[in-house]
Amino acid sequence: MAMTITEKILAVHAGLKGVAPGEIINCRVDVALGNDITAPLAIQAFREMGARKVFDKAKVILVPDHFTPNKDIQSADQCLLMRRFAEEQGLTHYHEVGRMGIEHALLPEQGLVGPGYLVIGADSHTCTYGALGAFATGVGSTDLAAAMATGEIWLRVPETIKFIYTGKLQPWVGGKDLILYTIKNIGVDGALYKAMEITGATIRNLDMSSRFTMANMAIEAGGKNGIFPVDEITLDYLRGRMDTDYTIYQSDKDASYAEVKEYDCTGIEPQVACPSSPAKVKGVRALAGVAIDQAVIGSCTNGRLEDLRIAAQILKGKKVAPYVRLIVIPATQEIYLRALKEGLVEIFVQAGAAVSTPTCGPCLGGHMGVLGAGEVAIATTNRNFVGRMGHPTSQVYLANPAVAAASAVKGTITHPEEVGNRWATH
Repeated sequence: MAMTITEKILAVHAGLKGVAPGEIINCRVDVALGNDITAPLAIQAFREMGARKVFDKAKVILVPDHFTPNKDIQSADQCLLMRRFAEEQGLTHYHEVGRMGIEHALLPEQGLVGPGYLVIGADSHTCTYGALGAFATGVGSTDLAAAMATGEIWLRVPETIKFIYTGKLQPWVGGKDLILYTIKNIGVDGALYKAMEITGATIRNLDMSSRFTMANMAIEAGGKNGIFPVDEITLDYLRGRMDTDYTIYQSDKDASYAEVKEYDCTGIEPQVACPSSPAKVKGVRALAGVAIDQAVIGSCTNGRLEDLRIAAQILKGKKVAPYVRLIVIPATQEIYLRALKEGLVEIFVQAGAAVSTPTCGPCLGGHMGVLGAGEVAIATTNRNFVGRMGHPTSQVYLANPAVAAASAVKGTITHPEEVGNRWATH
């Protein structure tokens, strides 16, 4: 029976020889993940169902990252509840402030997810781990509670859309631009409850940071999951990180797909999603001159070291425009430390940026950069819905780190080449 990567992973975790799209299956999970917004609800449901012990203290992972460091009493109480549960259950992986990071950057960095895994998390951007060849998807808090207690979850096997990317990328173009271009093409529901299998010659030359970005935003196209074939770039990333076994799956050559989409990336310039939809995408030059009040570089989408290096390349020797705020948020403590050692943080501070400890912060209008009435931001985050980053009349444009940094310098949405620093590969 010919199957895709996604179907193979689901079949194995369901204890079946094969599965087909539309089937309802019960699967064992390798990781069950919660954060400071979703885990407290899951813990409450866990207790209400009469559960006493998690199914595996090494496979239930809790990360306080959304409203942390605690911004108010309510967020402090949420984190306190989660912390006490982690201590009570003896969880192996509870990542406290100061030793944590934004969950979807932290887990791959720590080698807690890998190829062939089935990962569920009570956060929609759990699909990020598909960059490593895992089946990873977001679930509700009650589903997380059931998985914490039983180690299992029911799923409907999704159809798969195959996306093939070819052509050489232009300077300043990366994974964020490819996924925004794709969402523009298919819409926010173009992959509704489907697996997005991301392949092609362009992808084979794409670094892991860009792959994580693309998998992260599969949900913005409605996808159940995004997934990449494992190759040497993946394996290089995993070396020295994972000390547990994993299994690599590849799609069969005669696997069945709901649709195949092909994109020539040669002519794609940096892309920007306009308010208030990730599908309302234009090339950066079409938006030249749009004034901004704030730029944010960070989040589970673009807060990795490679993203910070790109932003620093733009900002070195430059200053943030008057009356514009630039907020830079390394996605994990390890990334923060490496950015310090490489001198990136010094570049940011000298340019006039505020550098934060790891947090989701402004991405969901939590803190560390909430927008006021009518303010405009350009951000490397993943969503720009009405009120997403603050006041309902504020507006958010989504872009890659180079565009966000260049726009902070100019005070208006700007192509990176306009600030004068040359493109250099990393």
